[in-house]
Amino acid sequence: MNLKLGTLNRLLLFSFLLFPFSLSAQAPDIQHVIVIGVDGMSPDGVLKAKTPTIDSILKVAAYSWKCEAVLPTSSSPNWASMIMGAGPDKHGVTSNAWQPHKQTIELECEGTRGNGKPSGMWPTIFGELRRQKPESTIGCFNDWLAFNRLFEKGVVSRQRDAILLQAASHHGYKGITRMATNYFKRKKPEFMFVHLDMVDHAGHHDGHGTQAYYDAVSVADQMIARIVKAVKESGVSEKTIILITADHGGIGHGHGGDTPEERFVPWILTGPGVVNGELQVEVKTYDTAATLAYLLGIKAPDCWVGKPILQAISQ
Repeated sequence: MNLKLGTLNRLLLFSFLLFPFSLSAQAPDIQHVIVIGVDGMSPDGVLKAKTPTIDSILKVAAYSWKCEAVLPTSSSPNWASMIMGAGPDKHGVTSNAWQPHKQTIELECEGTRGNGKPSGMWPTIFGELRRQKPESTIGCFNDWLAFNRLFEKGVVSRQRDAILLQAASHHGYKGITRMATNYFKRKKPEFMFVHLDMVDHAGHHDGHGTQAYYDAVSVADQMIARIVKAVKESGVSEKTIILITADHGGIGHGHGGDTPEERFVPWILTGPGVVNGELQVEVKTYDTAATLAYLLGIKAPDCWVGKPILQAISQ
C-alpha cells in the first residue's frame, strides 16, 4: 500500500513539473475557465506541426481528436454551437451571413442581455454566466471580427476585437493575445474566451496540410504558451481550467462539407481535477457549452442539447 502511494505521489509530482496544472485527488477548486478557440485547426494540424506547448498539455489533459463539428462546417454555425449548447437547427445560425436581428427560425428559448432584457437570440454560456452569477468577470478577445455578434449584448465585462491593421495583414492574433494575457493578469476573470484566426487563413490561402498551414498551427501554439504563462504568473494556475479547441478543420483550400478532415476538431481540457488521457466517449462541439457551465458552477438551460463531458473530470 505504501509503495503504491509513493508511486502515485511521484507521478503527481512529475505531472506538475511537466506543466503547471497538476492532477488532483481532491475535489477541484475551479475559479477560472479559459477557452482558446483556434479557427480552422484540425487534429492533423496539431499532430504534425511543432506544438511543444500543446504536447506538454496533452500529458496532463483529457482530450479527443474527434470532437464533431456541426454542419455546415463553417465558422459561425460552429462557434455559435460551441457557446450555445445546441446545433443550427435550434439556434438558427446556419451560415456566416447570420445576424442577430435577422433570426430566421422560431426559437424554443431566448437568452438575456446584460440589461436583463430578452436578447432575441439563443442563450449562450456568456449570457447564462452573467444572468446566474451577475458579479462574474467575463472577457472575450476575438481575432475574427464577426465573433462578438454571436453572444448577447452587454454580458461581457471586456470585449476586444483584433487591431484592424494587424487583422488586415492576418496578424491580429498578436494584439489579441497581448490584450487577453494582460486582462487575465489584471482581472483574473471567471471566464475568458480567446479566438485566434491565423490557422484558418493559412488553410484558405495556402491549403490545409501544407507546410504554411502547419507553421500557422505552430504560431497558435506559441500564443497558447503566452496565455498559459500569464495564468501561471497570475498565481491561479491550480484553480484554472483551459480548453483548447476549434470550430472546424478543412480540406484543400476550404471547408463546409462533411468529410472527416472538415468535421473533426481537437478538444483538449486541462487543469485541476481533469482526468488524463484520450476520451473514449463521443464529444460534440455543442457539448462544450454544457461542460463550461458545469465547470463554472451554473445550470445549463433546459433547451441546450449538449451534455457536459463528465468523463473528462474527476468525480
